[in-house]
Amino acid sequence: MRSLARVRRPRLLAILSAVVLAAGSLVGAAAPASAAPAPQTTPHATNGDDLAPTPPMGFNDWAGFECNDAMNEQLFVDTADEIVRLGLDKLGYHYVNIDDCWMQHDRDADGHLQIDRTRFPHGLKWLGDYIHSKGLKFGIYEDAGYKTCQGAAGSYGHFQTDADDYASWGVDYLKLDYCYQPTDQFPGKSAAEVAHLVYHEASQALANTGRKIVFSESAPAYVCCSGPNFTDELGWLADEGQLWRYGSDIADNWDSVLENYAEGNSPGLAAYAGPNHWNDADMLEVGNGGMTTNEYQAQMSVWSVMASPLLFSTALKGASADTIRILSNADVVAVDQDRLGVQGTIVKSTGDVDILSRPLANGDRAVVLFNKGASEQTASVTAAQAGFTGHARSYRLTDLWSKQITSTAGTIAASVPGHSATLYRVHRNASPGIPPATVVGVDGHGYAAGTSTPTTVTLTNHGTSAISDATVRLKVPAGWTATRTDRRPARAVPPGGTLTAHYDVTPNTPPPGAMLHLTGSAGYRWHGTRHGVSGGLDYASPTPYPSIDAAANNVGVTDESNPAPGNFDGGGNSYSAQALAAAGLTPGASLTHDGLTFRWPSAAAGTPDNVAGGSRKVAVSGTGTLGFLGAEAGFDTGTVTITFTDGTTRQADLSFPNWCCSDTTGYDIVATADHRNTQSGPANFGVQYRIFYLGVALPPDKTVASVTLPAQSSIHVFAVAAG
Repeated sequence: MRSLARVRRPRLLAILSAVVLAAGSLVGAAAPASAAPAPQTTPHATNGDDLAPTPPMGFNDWAGFECNDAMNEQLFVDTADEIVRLGLDKLGYHYVNIDDCWMQHDRDADGHLQIDRTRFPHGLKWLGDYIHSKGLKFGIYEDAGYKTCQGAAGSYGHFQTDADDYASWGVDYLKLDYCYQPTDQFPGKSAAEVAHLVYHEASQALANTGRKIVFSESAPAYVCCSGPNFTDELGWLADEGQLWRYGSDIADNWDSVLENYAEGNSPGLAAYAGPNHWNDADMLEVGNGGMTTNEYQAQMSVWSVMASPLLFSTALKGASADTIRILSNADVVAVDQDRLGVQGTIVKSTGDVDILSRPLANGDRAVVLFNKGASEQTASVTAAQAGFTGHARSYRLTDLWSKQITSTAGTIAASVPGHSATLYRVHRNASPGIPPATVVGVDGHGYAAGTSTPTTVTLTNHGTSAISDATVRLKVPAGWTATRTDRRPARAVPPGGTLTAHYDVTPNTPPPGAMLHLTGSAGYRWHGTRHGVSGGLDYASPTPYPSIDAAANNVGVTDESNPAPGNFDGGGNSYSAQALAAAGLTPGASLTHDGLTFRWPSAAAGTPDNVAGGSRKVAVSGTGTLGFLGAEAGFDTGTVTITFTDGTTRQADLSFPNWCCSDTTGYDIVATADHRNTQSGPANFGVQYRIFYLGVALPPDKTVASVTLPAQSSIHVFAVAAG
């Protein structure tokens, strides 16, 4: 699902109806409800059986390229070449799929789709043949409605013609989106009933070609992720195709990964997954540059445990070593492709950490310790909680990223950095020659510059045999001091035992925005060999940035001659500096609204000009009202923490409407830009992209000293003022 707004569900339907006027009305979101029980019988899809016994893997261009100039024939040729050269095909990356924008706006006189020959000069039959010559499979995109999401000709009313064309081009995979839904053709039918009629017709058309074409259905993404329409669609999707997008469009940021992950764990959804019928969490963003290596690795880990299709969306030609390492991890891919086909589910949640477990065909379990938060956490779950039954003398833990193998008596644990995941393959009954699993945790809180704070470092032995000569140490950030308050010699730690060291830690004044790390480490001997393990504690600097300009971490405004640095929405789009200037917003300009005087960011176009997530703390002084100028690339509500000069704090909600095409009731629009910049230059003329104001009333006897802005990267703040 794609729109001019590039936002995420569940409110995207409203965006589409406001921006792109479909011939039929779009269906609204339904009231929340839990998913109904999944059917127990093996489904037989209209378009064919046994077309996707494991989740499809390969490439889809949309997340990384959308409709930019690089989305062309050469991209798919290069991708096919690189998949084979790197050996990714041997791991199961078989599909090379084209998304939207491959076709012209209109059909030809005979009703056939017309290929964009600028992007694909040799045509799609030639491209399909080339991909097949590499031993790979060819996928394509269309829409079940009147138009594709980008406004080209849709398939409704032409399903058989289009299916016959796909077959003649050698297509092996069809992704069928659901913009511009033809609900006006079926009065009295529910959204799910209309979708079923439409997708059944498309599936039958594929079957009629006689070619085996995997069918990906996007209908449930438009009613995600609860309510009767969502439930009803889950009941028939496997009868028509092999996989379905159930939720939001993925974007190259951590908040988006968490949103799709949460939707994938909607109540009851996992039961609908299995061989030839998969819940699709959307594309892997690995390698696209908007996240850290740990975040990309975490997405790969969690998607694999959730049995999601693995479709990367980055250019393999020139990709980094980390990108290739993540995509080519055979042990992680084996979890995703496990033939039992059971989707993993959450078995334990504590704070920011979720633990998911997935049963595997040989009796093992894949267990992922998923830290959604920014700070390192020690996470643990018992083998019984993870789903193992009966007695076992021990369990073998294989870390599928580090490749370290340890044994545990029953506790599966790790110290997991922020925005990261530890993925284990757990096997019942470890051999005696495997070293014990150990974990180090650091505990301390309330750090203040110049003040001593008690801090402990604890080594825990989760194995079935003792370790000896164990020592524990703490390393603190530069400028801090750590004084050990106990003096214990190295000693043995029995199975299930711990060794704790106590310190008094005194920090200095850290710089604004710093995430400081305290590292606990332990060394010990087992069976004559020295081993080591470490863990840590993260501490966010309490020092505020002197201004919001200094805190800026996102490029939201670009010059029309150079839009490349912009990425307001996670898709590379941004405000046009020229369009904002026409509305009165130029770098450093003064703006008065609601009695407050704001200064528009002084940053030059194409440089960081707003704060988008990260819980950044900004100095601000004033009384009466605290005001914010901003917009969203989504529909989130965040929390701001207001710190007053007397040391007290108060929290308040902060949200804005989406930057375009959304209901603005209750918000003041302070500026409107006529169009925006895409990676290809200025576009979407006539569409309004807005800047909004939101004010928060302050207690009459309080003076604000600083404000900590929201954690969500979809909420963009350009200016803050207090009066």
